[in-house]
Formats: sequence, structure tokens, C-alpha cells
Amino acid sequence: MNHCLPAAMEQWLDYLRTNKRYSAHTLAAYRRDLAQLARLHPDTDLATLSNPQIRTAIARLHASQMSPRSLARILSAWRGFYAWWVPLAKLSINPAKNVKTPKVPKNLPKALSVEQTQALLDHPARKLQNDPIHLRDQAMFELLYASGLRLAELVQLDTHYTKKDNYESAGWLNLAEQELTVKGKGGKTRLVPLGKKAHRALSMWLAARPSLLKPATPENDVSALFLGERGARISPRVVQLQLKKFSQLSEVPGQIHPHVLRHSFASHLLQSAQDLRAVQELLGHANISTTQIYTRLDFQHLAKAYDQAHPRAKRKN
Repeated sequence: MNHCLPAAMEQWLDYLRTNKRYSAHTLAAYRRDLAQLARLHPDTDLATLSNPQIRTAIARLHASQMSPRSLARILSAWRGFYAWWVPLAKLSINPAKNVKTPKVPKNLPKALSVEQTQALLDHPARKLQNDPIHLRDQAMFELLYASGLRLAELVQLDTHYTKKDNYESAGWLNLAEQELTVKGKGGKTRLVPLGKKAHRALSMWLAARPSLLKPATPENDVSALFLGERGARISPRVVQLQLKKFSQLSEVPGQIHPHVLRHSFASHLLQSAQDLRAVQELLGHANISTTQIYTRLDFQHLAKAYDQAHPRAKRKN
């Protein structure tokens, strides 16, 4: 649904799109969050909204059974908009500043064990499959786990850096150097290494990739690293559906989506390297506090090993 927003909000979204290169998915989420404020105060000029009115708006959303996590996300969008608009409109205050929401519970991200990840990616039933779709899927999922990519980062990858009149790569592969250049959230660029397994899977896929190129392939998709069956750049939804099929064949329990492989990448690196800053850089997190949640996963791993190994830790039945 396309929400009609006040002009200032539309200008902010356009600023995020053109200057910050936010993804369409992120911009759509911001649009929905801003629409909540416009809906709650339809007859009030945004420039005159006060801090108490913002607090009241959050309280009303809370009363409608909206979760603390959703409220925190919405308020963050409101703060971001006003932080940008206050100096431009020469407002006296940011009315969303210092407004608090109910505390968000810190849920641990879901991660597979090392053994489960190997079972997922090395399932013997897939080794006899050499069709282009299988080779593509194997390469995609090896890459998600090897490099900790977000789904949006995966689908925007090109086979090489490309710049045309109306197009510039937002991420690309350098197979010879075994690395990726990735543009993540906020247009932040990072270099990510490839592992041996991902390198091999990508090499096999690239050999088969021309078979999925079509005469009707859109010009901006000709260099796309991963293609769909119709020759266009693969969509996030297709990646999700293919991973679901992939996981069902391997019989790894639970719902496995692309972000699970990113979480597993971070968790397994921390278990082995214990270098939080390195993991932050590889994940493309702007703030290390976002990365620190994985230390809790790592502690769980260590605590489990302790319980199993320490002679005085075993509980009585």
C-alpha cells in the first residue's frame, strides 16, 4: 500500500533514497512508520507537534497492542525524520527526542550449529545434481554462510563492477581475489572474503550461468550474479523459497531463512576467533552493540560445553 505523506516526509524519504541509498524495502518500512504519525495527527502541522503529542501517539499505538519492538522501530523513524527536518525548517526542538517506548526484550538471533550448517550445505543427495538451478542455489547458500551477507546484499551482487548511464553496481564479485565488494545499509561499502567452499560453488555456478541468460534479460540484470529461471536478477522471495526446499531435503529441523545463515556465520566466527570487532566489520554493523548480541550466543555455546565437560557441573537427574 502506498501511503500519502506530508511533503516534508516525502522529501526525507527521497533524501534517504538518493543521498543515503537506502533500499526499497527499508524505505517502504519508513513510509509505513511515518504514516502512523500522520494518521494519528491528521489535522496538525508537523512543525507544531510537541513532545507530549508524540508521547501520546506512542501511548495510543501501545494501547492498540502494538509490540514494544514495533513501537521502538516507529519512534526511531520519527526521530530520524525530525533530526533531518528540524534544522531545515528551523524548528526549535525535535519533538520525538527523549520519548521512550516499552523495553524491547533481547531475543537471541537463531543460529544453526556447525554440524547443522554442514548437514545443510553438504547433503549427499544434492551432489548428483548439476543443473543450473541447483548450482545457483548451492552457490547462493554457500555465499550467505561464508560471507554473512544480508539477503538484500546477496541479490544485488553483480559478476563484476558495472557502471552505465542509468546503472551502477551496488555489490560485485572478484573471484580471482576471492572477495566481494558489498554495499550494505546506508550505502556503507565493505570488503568480504570468500571461503574455499563458496569459491568452488561460485566457480561451478558461473560456468552454468550463461544458460539462464535470455534475450529478454533486462539490461541492468545482464551482469547480475544470480539469475532467476526467466533470466532476470533473482528476487529475494525466490531465494527464500529455494532455501526452504534446500533445507527440507537436508532434514535440518526448524524454519531456515537466509538470515539464519548470516546469524550462523557470526556465531561460528565468534566461537572460533573471539574477535568482536572483526565480526562487526564483516557483518557491516555500524554500531558494535548490534554485534554484541552474538556474544550471548557464544556464551551459550561455552556454557553448554562447560556443563557437558566439567565434572562438577553435571546436574543430577
